Order: sequence, then C-alpha cells, then structure tokens
Amino acid sequence: EPGFLYGWGLFESMRSCKGTIVYLNQHLQRLFSSSKLISLEPPFSLQKLKGAVKKTVAINGLNDAYVRLTLWKSLKATRVLVSAKQYKSYPLQKYRQGFKAAVSDLRQNESSPLARIKTTNRILYQLSLQGAKDKGFDEALILNNRGYITEATRSNVFALKHKELFTPCLGCGCLDGITRSVIFNLAKGGNIKIYEAKLNLKDLHEADEAFLTNSLMGVMPLVSVAGRQIGPGTPGEATGYFIKKYNFLLKNGT
Repeated sequence: EPGFLYGWGLFESMRSCKGTIVYLNQHLQRLFSSSKLISLEPPFSLQKLKGAVKKTVAINGLNDAYVRLTLWKSLKATRVLVSAKQYKSYPLQKYRQGFKAAVSDLRQNESSPLARIKTTNRILYQLSLQGAKDKGFDEALILNNRGYITEATRSNVFALKHKELFTPCLGCGCLDGITRSVIFNLAKGGNIKIYEAKLNLKDLHEADEAFLTNSLMGVMPLVSVAGRQIGPGTPGEATGYFIKKYNFLLKNGT
C-alpha cells in the first residue's frame, strides 16, 4: 500500500483526560485540512471520526489515555486506525528539572508543505531524537535550511526574553501545534506579548527561559541547548505560569 511503502499518511496524537479527548475538534480540523495537501481523502465525516475516537477510549475503559488517529493511503481508498493506551506522564521531577536538548545535524526543508503537517513519514524526527538520546539528551531541536529554529522532534519551541514570548513562525517550517495555539491564548489572557519570529540558536541561548509544548506532555521547561544553559538553567517563572494554566484547563475541561 502507498501509505506503508511511502509514508503517505497523516496522524494526530491526542490526550484523553478524565475520559475527555483534549481539543478533539481542533485535532480533527487540522487532520482534515492537512489531508487536502497530500491528496488524502478521509473515508468518514469529521463527526463520524469524532465518534470513533470517543468510542475507542470508552471501550478500553481508559480514564487517562494516549490516543492516536492515523489515516493512510491504500490502493483504492484511505484507511483509518484509532488506537488508545494508558497515558504515562513524565515524572513530576522531570518538569521540575526541565529538558536538555541537543541540536540535530539534520535540517528541515521549510519550503516543503510537508514541514507543517503531521505525516507518517517521520524519519527526520526519529533520527534526530534517537541521535539526541544516544548522547544523553531529552530532545533535539531541528533547524531549517536557513539556520532558523523550526521545532523540536515532538514539540513546538517557546522562548521568553524581557517578559515577552517568542516562537518560530510557521514560515520557518514548524507544525502549527494545537498546544502552541493554546499558549497563544494563555499569553493574551496573562497580558504577555507573544511574537512569531525567525529565531536562531543565539536567540534561544540568550533567552531568560524557554519551554516546549505538545498535546501529550503539555508544557515542558527547556533548560539547556547543546550543553549551554538557558537563563539560570532552571525552569522559569513564566514557564511555571503556563504549566499551571494549561494543567488547569486539562482538569477543568477545555
């Protein structure tokens, strides 16, 4: 099948908290929007897929789950797989210590439309992450062909400087993450100015603090990159604010 042979597919990774799939509508809307870019026709309506995701979580009796929805190209149609398993959070201590990231030797092609969608072809991210872990790091940052930061292998990147928040713009080749959008809203609610920009490693090294976001881990402090600490090398106050606000949304419904 083309999906298996060529990585012709899409997926969404979601968190189910207290039986409720977090930001399910946003995940499905992104999936449907991305499918148009790679000529992948969803076999069911958004509402039917929504029901399938909810049913999968319910059947497995999972109160807190990791949910994955995958679409891939078959010879004559588009196939669907919904899977769910018990969610395993990072230890609380990891959030208190923060991630240490390497910088991948591989580069993202920022001009490719595939750079901004979640395709099942993940070799760039998998090799970058494995290379980082082999060296004792938690994550790897990926730069684009022009040397600007795009994202980490599984998350979006944010940096705080002089009480203003910065994140790579979509033109740099990063995914328009669901949690990334949540951070935008939380920043506005906290009167924190936020900018989408072209950031290089120097910008990150000179930041007061930084953090990573995705739908599974939420907000994770980023305390060093390539062996150089960011700020004091410990999770910052603003990062703590976003962690607290995001966790509140999880516990009280989104």
